[in-house]
Amino acid sequence: MDIIKILQEELSISRNQVEETVRLIDEGNTIPFIARYRKEVTGSLNDEVLRNLDERLRYLRNLEERKEQVLSSIREQEKLTPELEKKILNALTLVAVEDLYRPYKQKRRTRATIAKEKGLEPLADLISLQMIKTPLLKAASDYISVEKGVASAEEAVSGAMDILAERISDQAEYRTYIRSTTMNQGTLFSTAKDEEAESVYEMYYHYEEDLKKTAGHRILAINRGEKEKVLTVKVLAPEEVILRYLEKQVITMDNPVTAPVLREVIKDSYDRLIAPAIEREIRNDLTETAENGAIRVFGKNLEQLLMQPPIVGKVVLGWDPAFRTGCKLAVVDETGKVLDTVVIYPTAPQNKVEEAKTVLKKLIKKYKISMISVGNGTASRESETIIVELLKEIPGQVQYIIVNEAGASVYSASKLATEEFPNFDVGQRSAASIARRLQDPLAELVKIDPKSIGVGQYQHDMNQKHLSEALQGVVEDCVNKVGVDLNTASASLLEYISGISKPIARNIVVYREENGAFESRSQLLKVAKLGPKAFEQCAGFMRIQGGKNPLDVTSVHPESYDAAKKLLKKLGYEAKELMNGGLNGISKKIHNYKELAEELEIGEITLRDIVKELEKPARDPRDEMPKPILRTDVMEITDLQPGMVLKGTVRNVIDFGAFVDIGVHQDGLVHISQISDKFIKHPLEAVSVGDIVEVKVISVDIPKKRIALTMKF
Repeated sequence: MDIIKILQEELSISRNQVEETVRLIDEGNTIPFIARYRKEVTGSLNDEVLRNLDERLRYLRNLEERKEQVLSSIREQEKLTPELEKKILNALTLVAVEDLYRPYKQKRRTRATIAKEKGLEPLADLISLQMIKTPLLKAASDYISVEKGVASAEEAVSGAMDILAERISDQAEYRTYIRSTTMNQGTLFSTAKDEEAESVYEMYYHYEEDLKKTAGHRILAINRGEKEKVLTVKVLAPEEVILRYLEKQVITMDNPVTAPVLREVIKDSYDRLIAPAIEREIRNDLTETAENGAIRVFGKNLEQLLMQPPIVGKVVLGWDPAFRTGCKLAVVDETGKVLDTVVIYPTAPQNKVEEAKTVLKKLIKKYKISMISVGNGTASRESETIIVELLKEIPGQVQYIIVNEAGASVYSASKLATEEFPNFDVGQRSAASIARRLQDPLAELVKIDPKSIGVGQYQHDMNQKHLSEALQGVVEDCVNKVGVDLNTASASLLEYISGISKPIARNIVVYREENGAFESRSQLLKVAKLGPKAFEQCAGFMRIQGGKNPLDVTSVHPESYDAAKKLLKKLGYEAKELMNGGLNGISKKIHNYKELAEELEIGEITLRDIVKELEKPARDPRDEMPKPILRTDVMEITDLQPGMVLKGTVRNVIDFGAFVDIGVHQDGLVHISQISDKFIKHPLEAVSVGDIVEVKVISVDIPKKRIALTMKF
């Protein structure tokens, strides 16, 4: 099997691009490094294509490995024919390989193996030949044997039928046909175990849909309903079509002695051996496809959330709302350092509103707070009401924002939070995290398990290993796109940098604490366990403000420093001029990139990247994202009326729509049919997490707390 050719066709890229990328991966280069610093080699493949290539490469290599194991096993049994070997070598999926291997696989004791032990295989062969003229029981009487445990001719026939049923079940081409036919003509059917019981799965109490049309989110919902023992789920196959196909394959002669027996064998083989296995396989495939789709959506949402623009240069008050235990507050300075923490009790049951306002006014005045970041959990609405009242009573411009606090409690109880804030309780840590989420969402959110961030669907029901790998890849790509300040980044942020493992991230922080701030990227080579390969992978993503080498503040890789210096000299600049915020207009001085790249002995793409970076050093890609909506007012769900037009922030995107925060504590749903005037297959084609959108209220169901919105007006 030509793996390179398969990848080339699947990803619609050139053979050379595949070969070079595979070589880079095999050399131990990370995806972010290849995407950013090996564009010449890969032809500028982006990180998404590179990750797809990496994933498929691993699958296809595993497939080749499995083929070798299967061939070796069949060879040892001396049953490998040239035709079978060719089929196995040409198989494109693991399922196809396993189908071909099935007849040769060591089986547990089955009805067929027991029948073989009783010496009934020759009788099975006789029936299979379909040449027998005498009555079957008469022919079977030759196989009666007290020692072997065959007491009658009927028993002999029954055992032979078991052998034939297993043979039919083991035929790879039969299984391929049945799997394909079931998938194309079958339906997914679910019923309620208790039709009177109320549950979120009521729409699936009497549900049937074509397998090939069932959407991923419905598969996952049905799976969950089955797991919670609310639903009974079945795959309904076109049984008549399948049985007719099998009869046509197996019954080759119109023999009145063998035909009725073979029909019975076929029915038994399908009902007992084939159908249950095919149902399991199809449901596993549907689940895997649904999970992969959900993981992709989760990944896109997570990327948008992590890439939210930071709000810099502000002193922020983090507010973790609660009722009985009080609202925890944390004041955080412009650098994220916690200046003060306090607990106030403005909500029920204490309702000490005036006392809370007094504390807040003092904090705002003392620390010059200009921004309040409020978690969107329990008591958020009540806290927001108090904040709005307060803002009317004080001079100066203070704004507030509701932030998604998903995962804040997970973080505040974690080992990492304990190390970061050893003297704080979980409430204080949570308030600090809520404040920092506003200042730098990426740096704060990387401390939390991505699954706990709350921008997915059914994330706890899916393959956790696949989910974790995919989400870690998303976080890694985001962190490397932005880059990190080597002298302020936490270990939890550093560990996502290309080439940096958890131990090396900790070693960087230890080195910094023992030796003071890094003055140059080259100093990284003095960090324990950080060798030349790790340095090559990570150096370009590390930034040093005010270091010895002005290029260290840029994303220009140290391997290109000589070329960058020659470029600056040729254009009449000095590297130290970068300190003033970049060399604006430098690109206009270059008339022929190709010639200049050859002169500097670098690739043209690399040259363009260097020029772009010198014009705007360490530019933050998050600056291009929509800024969050800052509030000074408050609304209740009861204030909403159909027809109202509001601005909102997309909080989550799922297969059937998008949830939008319109400032009433309960997110509204824009169904996929209400997102765009043009046809879209998925909401992600039109909206992303963090987008600021204008919506119109369609309907409000106050008891169920449901708000239906539209973007089509």
